[in-house]
Amino acid sequence: MAGAIASRMSFSSLKRKQPKTFTVRIVTMDAEMEFNCEVKKQILDEKIYCPPEASVLLASYAVQAKYGDYDPSVHKRGFLAQEELLPKRVINLYQMTPEMWEERITAWYAEHRGRARDEAEMEYLKIAQDLEMYGVNYFAIRNKKGTELLLGVDALGLHIYDPENRLTPKISFPWNEIRNISYSDKEFTIKPLDKKIDVFKFNSSKLRVNKLILQLCIGNHDLFMRRRKADSLEVQQMKAQAREEKARKQMERQRLAREKQMREEAERTRDELERRLLQMKEEATMANEALMRSEETADLLAEKAQITEEEAKLLAQKAAEAEQEMQRIKATAIRTEEEKRLMEQKVLEAEVLALKMAEESERRAKEADQLKQDLQEAREAERRAKQKLLEIATKPTYPPMNPIPAPLPPDIPSFNLIGDSLSFDFKDTDMKRLSMEIEKENSPCRVPSPEWPSLKSSSR
Repeated sequence: MAGAIASRMSFSSLKRKQPKTFTVRIVTMDAEMEFNCEVKKQILDEKIYCPPEASVLLASYAVQAKYGDYDPSVHKRGFLAQEELLPKRVINLYQMTPEMWEERITAWYAEHRGRARDEAEMEYLKIAQDLEMYGVNYFAIRNKKGTELLLGVDALGLHIYDPENRLTPKISFPWNEIRNISYSDKEFTIKPLDKKIDVFKFNSSKLRVNKLILQLCIGNHDLFMRRRKADSLEVQQMKAQAREEKARKQMERQRLAREKQMREEAERTRDELERRLLQMKEEATMANEALMRSEETADLLAEKAQITEEEAKLLAQKAAEAEQEMQRIKATAIRTEEEKRLMEQKVLEAEVLALKMAEESERRAKEADQLKQDLQEAREAERRAKQKLLEIATKPTYPPMNPIPAPLPPDIPSFNLIGDSLSFDFKDTDMKRLSMEIEKENSPCRVPSPEWPSLKSSSR
């Protein structure tokens, strides 16, 4: 019954449970490590009964003591495959795979983050000492009636168990209630302080077993009494040394933690500076590309303005020639009415053509003025782009962690700095006009009217 109750204990109760009778008192670190290994071996060998939940919790503290804090990037699935952490009885009790057991142990292992190795081992011992069979030495005995029994000797006293149940004693004799213990040959006698309680006698199989039982009783009773007395000078010195060693290790852990934190902060700062440097390089590259594009745009506008000026001059020349042709046609008027009518018609057409050419010349002159203005604005944008590149190039090597980029002045033409491309904001109509003007420049400057030769012939 006690085993069934123990197997149903929850993890939380195991973690909160503290020993009511005595605590683990280990002075030196070497003794603590050796004692911890011995207790762990007895639990795994099932010499000390441990319920499944407690076994998993103890396994998590053993992993914390061996591997340190849990790190998912290091402690991946299967890192406990070769570890012996649970008693075979517990593994066989449930139909669970090794991966499932590892998952349950790892879940508790992750909660022990921050515990040092010695702290994890001490927590292991604190849980282990609350187990029912912890620290109990069992001996086979017989009572006066010849019934098979078990005598248990531990730090609390003597206990009589049924051979089938080593967890719950049938009779217990605490050390502070025992008046005398003795043996004669194979017979062992326990005399309680209360005279109303009968003397308990039992027989062991061999005389040397009685001697061993008596030695264990003397040793445990001596420890029981010593715990109720002040520590000796030697023990006090050992405890003081242990406290100093623990304080030194605690300071060392704190120093290492601070150094680790400073190193992590330095690495984060370095990464941020590298990121900012890369960002500045990209900004400088983009600004340089913007400058090159603005220079190309300025050259294109200058070429367009030159072509427009040449076209305006050509149109003015054509208008002058048309005017001269009109004057010549008027001077060579014919005498006949038919010729006069034809001449008037030609004169009217020449006047219309001259008017159209004058209007076209005026429009071309306005376009030339507009292109000059566009060229001036493009050169101004080029100057500002060069100034922006200079400002980026003269920034400090280690800029502030989170600087806010200054907005561009509203009067600067918009540059689209997206990815690795940069474009100047032209209107589609300007580009079309530029293409048309270049095409006209490549075409013949003047196409003579098919009607003019006829006029010349008529004048003759």
